[in-house]
Amino acid sequence: MNTRIRRSAVAVAAAAMAVSLAACGSAKESGGKTSESASGTAKGDAIKVGLLLPENQTARYEKFDQPLIEKEIKALTNGKGEVIYANAKQDATVQNSQIDTMLTNKVDVLIVDAVDAKAIAGSIKKAKDAGIPVVAYDRLAEGPIDAYTSFDNEEVGKVQGKALLDALGDKAKAGQVVMMNGSITDPNAALFKKGAHSVLDGKVNVGKEYDTKEWKPENANANMEAAISALGKDKIVGVYSANDGMAGGIITALKSAGVSPLPPVTGQDAELAGVQRIVAGDQYMSVYKPYAPEAQAAAKMAVALAKGEKPATTSTVDSPTTKGVASVLIPVVSLTKGNIKDTVVKDGVYTVDEICAGKYADACAKAGLK
Repeated sequence: MNTRIRRSAVAVAAAAMAVSLAACGSAKESGGKTSESASGTAKGDAIKVGLLLPENQTARYEKFDQPLIEKEIKALTNGKGEVIYANAKQDATVQNSQIDTMLTNKVDVLIVDAVDAKAIAGSIKKAKDAGIPVVAYDRLAEGPIDAYTSFDNEEVGKVQGKALLDALGDKAKAGQVVMMNGSITDPNAALFKKGAHSVLDGKVNVGKEYDTKEWKPENANANMEAAISALGKDKIVGVYSANDGMAGGIITALKSAGVSPLPPVTGQDAELAGVQRIVAGDQYMSVYKPYAPEAQAAAKMAVALAKGEKPATTSTVDSPTTKGVASVLIPVVSLTKGNIKDTVVKDGVYTVDEICAGKYADACAKAGLK
């Protein structure tokens, strides 16, 4: 576990350094073309950046991503850059309309975290036709995007799968595992699922598996209730949950069914509620994704593209519609009770007081969180 943390920290630093060296790097962009600003000439610092995030049910987007991106763009433009923000609240149609509004407002670049990677392709093409470059953020949107930053999403699934195997130990095949994947409209969900299966297949018995509509905790809760009914509450030895929000719905269903002790449940995003469930012993792990390097990478690429420059990147990825997209992929960390202090607390994501508030005080004391 400590080795993984050290390696991830080194990789994050390397990725962040690569992104910051914009003047020294070159990147292969989609179609092999050099990106230019809408006017085709170099721009100064007074740029307008359209930031479109997908939803506000998950705490991360408005608590971390939005302010981090805005802060970095201000720093990169000597305070002259303007960020125009919109949240689609999980509605792909609304997000397409928001892009139209951004184009009308003549933004110089878009940072887009797509609600639906396929449904947004037409709007991405509109932006491209208008000469406005697009950075796909966190999800690999389809259409002619210019750059992309996210986490290594297949690795996320592998980290989750390995953690579940570690938790199960020699009981891995003693019963049934339920797999609660994310939404089929999210390309990241497919990568999480692929990574998890690559680790779990042949080593556990998958009794039930679901693709959870819109990632909603209430849908995960309903799916889990169905799984308990079909498999029997005493037959479930573990649950793969693709994120923390769904893990909360899953754990509620398990408790309501009288499952005790709770089987290990995975998660992702290191949401405060998820971290608190880990401290309390209700959730086994989460995947901690350092949002700052991802947000900084997006901001640096967006500013470079708005100014008609090539963004510094560390790799390329292929989407179903675009090959060789210039990319920065940020590594992740498996978060368990034993490394909360060395991850989310050390990085300033949460304070000990926030994690250990109210009913979690005693559990924190037992876990050594002070």
